[in-house]
Amino acid sequence: MHFSTSIYRRLIGVNVAIVSVAFTTIVLVPLRETVNSTTIALAYLLVAVLVSTFFQRWAALTSAILAALAFNYFFLPPLYTLTIAEPQNLVSLFVFLAVAITVGHLSATSNKRRAQAEQLYKELEAAFDVASEAEALRRSEKLKTSLLDAVTHDFRTPLTSIKASVTMLVQDNQLRREERTLDQHSRGELLQVIDEESDRLNTFVESMVELARFQSGDAYLKMSSVAPEEIVLKAARRARSLQSHKLRSEIEPDLPAISVDSRAIVEALYNLVENAAKFSPSGTPINIAAKRHDADVRFCVEDEGPGIPTGERESVFDRFYQGEKSDAGLGMGLAIVRGIIEAHGGKIWIESGKKGARFVFDLPAS
Repeated sequence: MHFSTSIYRRLIGVNVAIVSVAFTTIVLVPLRETVNSTTIALAYLLVAVLVSTFFQRWAALTSAILAALAFNYFFLPPLYTLTIAEPQNLVSLFVFLAVAITVGHLSATSNKRRAQAEQLYKELEAAFDVASEAEALRRSEKLKTSLLDAVTHDFRTPLTSIKASVTMLVQDNQLRREERTLDQHSRGELLQVIDEESDRLNTFVESMVELARFQSGDAYLKMSSVAPEEIVLKAARRARSLQSHKLRSEIEPDLPAISVDSRAIVEALYNLVENAAKFSPSGTPINIAAKRHDADVRFCVEDEGPGIPTGERESVFDRFYQGEKSDAGLGMGLAIVRGIIEAHGGKIWIESGKKGARFVFDLPAS
């Protein structure tokens, strides 16, 4: 029964790949006089990525090969033949085919990894229900590591796909000036955006690995004496990219220094600001404050969003927790923040702000 179901899903995927490439070709053929070949190749690459995202490897391979054939037959001179007149077009076609197959394979593998991650998570829940406390903790650590590996791989897949797209743009950049289809400014902007997104994804993957280290006690902290205002200023400087919100800072004068890993605490404070931006209306302010509290230094990040219900204020720090706004990410950011703060001997919690939520954490003064 499982074998028949697998064959059936494979046939559906192949048929969807055929229909998708055919439909894309029908749409693009009337536009080939006004649209350059690079744009057409990217359109076919998008089809291959979408098919491989929802179906298995055979569908991805089918869409990649059909897209390459259609690209050659309908858009590369001489038209309506599989003959390639110019050597650079032959190189471009093989590059396109290689990229399409690679991206399709990576996306299909990503789907498999995602299914493995879901299965591992179910096993983790079962471990806590049926095992003794000691056995549950042992299996929890094993499954946590496996789940983290699967999710990490799932994030590296789009990173690799972005880099594959860069390859196509670089290929255009290597053509002679008179043969280029994109001007220098457009190519520069595209490469810069893709490179920045790649770095952002890679940073997040490294953050998840760092969370595992914090929770296992294996994290290495480079402790030094740092002024609290320096922490706030660095986090605010990094948050300048959040242009849809106004950042305000309030720092109490003459605060004592704190002994922390400056990079880690800046990361934690920035994650709180980024979280506030996700869950508050565009154009509203986000307030960052630092003040003395007994023998600690207290940091606060407050927004003007809908707030967080009292019953959920502890759960939001759990890994993979998502509220009603399910498109806000994997739910790792606040878990990372708590891991960083607790590794420094501090504590973090949520309060009701004047209009929205207020995230507060205390760190011991030096």
